[in-house]
Amino acid sequence: MTTTSFSTVEASHEEPLEEPRADLLDPPTSWLGYGIAIWGILGILALLGQALYRLTPLAIEPVAQGMMSGFHWSCYIGWSLANAYMEGYRGFQLAFSPMVVRRAFALGRNPKPLYALLAPFYCMALFAAPKARMIVSWFIIFAVIGLILLIRQLSQPWRGIVDVGVVVGLGWGTLSIVVFFLLALLGKPVPRESRRKRR
Repeated sequence: MTTTSFSTVEASHEEPLEEPRADLLDPPTSWLGYGIAIWGILGILALLGQALYRLTPLAIEPVAQGMMSGFHWSCYIGWSLANAYMEGYRGFQLAFSPMVVRRAFALGRNPKPLYALLAPFYCMALFAAPKARMIVSWFIIFAVIGLILLIRQLSQPWRGIVDVGVVVGLGWGTLSIVVFFLLALLGKPVPRESRRKRR
């Protein structure tokens, strides 16, 4: 086998190059565009903040009132750590938060009146997004609503145990959105939305 053919065969077994995990975003071209992007982000932060405001007292209540046994504490801490990883890190930091910031900047560069009015929902990919992404976004919305209704049926300390996991995940997600948006405003690279590799 010649050197050329050997190199060709060797190259065919190499893994394809991965896309950059973070890159710079093209900024909006006007102050109006920046305003629309900020409105989209602030709308989402308001929704998350409202959930945190309502759930945090319930998450703290069983601890403040001394309802926790050793087993309850194990569940409380374990569920918090599990949600920090699954919801906060994997759900928000690796996927949802980068997508939200990228869509906010994209809308700021190419604003449309209706999209701008509904900017928070556009940034969450509830419309005008790839079909698969919209299905995931709407599924999450209905799943969260269903979870809230289910949690309401629980009594303390179990309600607080479930709520603390949600609070940790939402808090992590809120912080990641703020950090990524500030990075984008400062012209720094923003991570790409994580996707599973196809085989």
